[in-house]
Amino acid sequence: MLEIPFFLIVVIVVAMVFDFTNGAHDSANAIATVVSTRVLSPAAAVVMAAVLNLVGAFIGTHVAQTVGGGIVHPDMIRGCQALTLAALFGAIAWNILTWYLGLPSSSSHALIGGLVGATFVYAGAKAVNFYSILAKVILPLALSPLAGFVAGYLLMLSLSWIFHKSSPRKVNKSFRKLQLVSAALMATSHGTNDAQKTMGLITLALFIDHMITKMVVPFWVKLACALCMGLGTAIGGWRIIKTMGHKIFNLDAIHGFSAETSASAVIFASSFFGAPISTTHVISASILGVGSSKRLSAVRWGVAGQMATAWILTLPASGLIAALCFECMRMLGLAGR
Repeated sequence: MLEIPFFLIVVIVVAMVFDFTNGAHDSANAIATVVSTRVLSPAAAVVMAAVLNLVGAFIGTHVAQTVGGGIVHPDMIRGCQALTLAALFGAIAWNILTWYLGLPSSSSHALIGGLVGATFVYAGAKAVNFYSILAKVILPLALSPLAGFVAGYLLMLSLSWIFHKSSPRKVNKSFRKLQLVSAALMATSHGTNDAQKTMGLITLALFIDHMITKMVVPFWVKLACALCMGLGTAIGGWRIIKTMGHKIFNLDAIHGFSAETSASAVIFASSFFGAPISTTHVISASILGVGSSKRLSAVRWGVAGQMATAWILTLPASGLIAALCFECMRMLGLAGR
């Protein structure tokens, strides 16, 4: 019978907790606009998001492979399971703090920051894949929100021009139906990117303990991560929904459709290239772009500034927490495992 090391079990359980907090913190992005425009009830939106996140999780594993094997060099940290645990602690701590404050920061970059911080104090800079981080984390961190903003702005501007002679009530009624499609796309795209990040970390943990020989995501890991994210959405997403759906820009159905369609297009493209972007960044920027197409004063830029601050702090803050957690485990004699 296959013996599973106790420390690996702990890492997997904590990873599932992180995935739950990811669902509570980030999966709400997929349903915030469709709830705020009252196209779907919260209960119906949660069910839809949970199911389509599950579907999206099985569409490719490019992002999981990036997180598991592209952020740090797996062979250089093999045998140190405490490292993955410290990375998770750093990400969870930052998720809880920003969730409590109601700020839609990035669980994705919290996990990556935690992984880099713990790896750096364990094996030094040589174990960190800086080129991959620059190409698949830092650049997408800057470019994906910009793409979401521009796409949301241009799509909303185009729809406003097309329907400028139509009755606002008639237009809104039509887009209430279309927003069901855009919300479904958003939830599915969320699964293709966010659901894969914890998959990548668990796969890395399995590789570190020699449970697998290649960085290939097992089926049970995909299923468990997708289910935990869906449960997190059902229980904890309402704080973020309030910020996303009401505090940035007052949304109508056409606005929600534009934001969701623009954001899902950017997320699908990023997932195809294996870039673990933040769905929070993209949908937030898309909402800002949609609001700006009406008039700049329609957007509550103070809330946008608070979110931007959280985004900038996420990588270093989660990395620092993870580094401190790793040092504590090293003092307890756990880091050599």
